[in-house]
Amino acid sequence: MGYMLLVLIGFTAGTLGSLAGLGGGVVIVPALLFFGALGWLSAVTPQVAVGTSLVVIIFNGLSSTLSYMKDKLVDYRSGLLFCIGSVPGAVAGALVNNTLSAAHFSLYFGLFLIAMSVFLSLSQKKAKRSADETAAATESGAGSRQGRGEADSRLQPAPWWRRNVVRTYTDRNGETFTYGYQPLAAVAIAFLVGFFGGLFGIGGGSLMVPAMIVLFRFPPHVAVATSMLMIFLSSLIGSLTHVAMGNVHWLFALLLIPGVWIGAKTGAWINKRMSSRALVTVLRMVLVLLGVRLVVESLL
Repeated sequence: MGYMLLVLIGFTAGTLGSLAGLGGGVVIVPALLFFGALGWLSAVTPQVAVGTSLVVIIFNGLSSTLSYMKDKLVDYRSGLLFCIGSVPGAVAGALVNNTLSAAHFSLYFGLFLIAMSVFLSLSQKKAKRSADETAAATESGAGSRQGRGEADSRLQPAPWWRRNVVRTYTDRNGETFTYGYQPLAAVAIAFLVGFFGGLFGIGGGSLMVPAMIVLFRFPPHVAVATSMLMIFLSSLIGSLTHVAMGNVHWLFALLLIPGVWIGAKTGAWINKRMSSRALVTVLRMVLVLLGVRLVVESLL
């Protein structure tokens, strides 16, 4: 029964993780701790739950990224830039994780997820961007370039970390989004994302997706797809730290991986058929339900 339970946990984590860009750790870590406490699985410490989760998330991130790549939803340049901050952050978070007790871990993790749900609620006011706004921004940029003339073309370009990156994306429904960021600020935010991902074993998606939607105005589908690329790379590095510290239950990981791989494909398939608003709503519900359960569990 324990083997089938792990496959089911992996499938659920892979589906929800790929659907909402979370990586699946928000399901795997609490599930291992919960069913271990019930005796349905071998009991594990929070550190082992996190380390095992990060190893499994590598395959979730890879499977999801491959699916989203086929539909050209991954913003590669942005994802790789964010990894400059998220990868060292993941290592730092993995090191701090060893200092947390089980009760404190559940409490902090639960509060973190609830805070992310509240944070994400702001995105529903900012995610929708009209085609008129995009056209106006494009026209304004063209007029500005004409006004500068040939003299400005001879100016030395600004360093990459001072240039504002601006992109546009049109979804399958014809809705156009304009999004962008300042690279240095984006790297700093990504470091925090990687830190919490390594600390809680969640891959960082529960923070990076809301950050991309709210702060950088990414369209939700692109945010989720790009987040999975980041999760794959940062989890790969973060898991190595936990492997070195002996925080991986390899049997659990091997049983979780097949379910996660299939679930990730399923979640990506569902994601591409949902509206942006519905996708954000599902993400908020998952975060708040898991967060409340963990907080209650820590207080009992």
